[in-house]
Amino acid sequence: MRCPYCHHQDSRVLDSREVESAVRRRRECLSCGKRFTTYERVELMGLVVVKKDGRREAFDREKLLKGIRKACEKRPLPTNRVEDMVNDLETELQQLGRAEVASSEIGERVMDRLRDLDEIAYIRFASVYRPFSDLESLKEELRALGKPAGSSPA
Repeated sequence: MRCPYCHHQDSRVLDSREVESAVRRRRECLSCGKRFTTYERVELMGLVVVKKDGRREAFDREKLLKGIRKACEKRPLPTNRVEDMVNDLETELQQLGRAEVASSEIGERVMDRLRDLDEIAYIRFASVYRPFSDLESLKEELRALGKPAGSSPA
């Protein structure tokens, strides 16, 4: 494992622990002596995301994490909640057993979780994912957010 500080090739593992869907390893560089943490995850099958315009690209966990973090920026949420959400989503998508998943399906799953986690983060994500045509459509979404789940519009 390459040291992130001095880029030396060799390090030693000080501690290994299983954390949810990964193995956390605490390492020490044999050259500079600095410590760093790595995570080892099992990569099951290559998942392909089908975009709205028909393009296909490999599922990018970091891209999904970045988008959700942006929506949650400056919100009072524990950092690990977003990471846990992405871990759960990735596991759920892999368990579908399909090689391809529509980006719209991923977006809906993210919004379902964000709605329960933080309403402001949900609106931020939805405003990018579902471009509202005008202020009235945004207000309608806000009204729907204020209603209990399962209630019908008045």
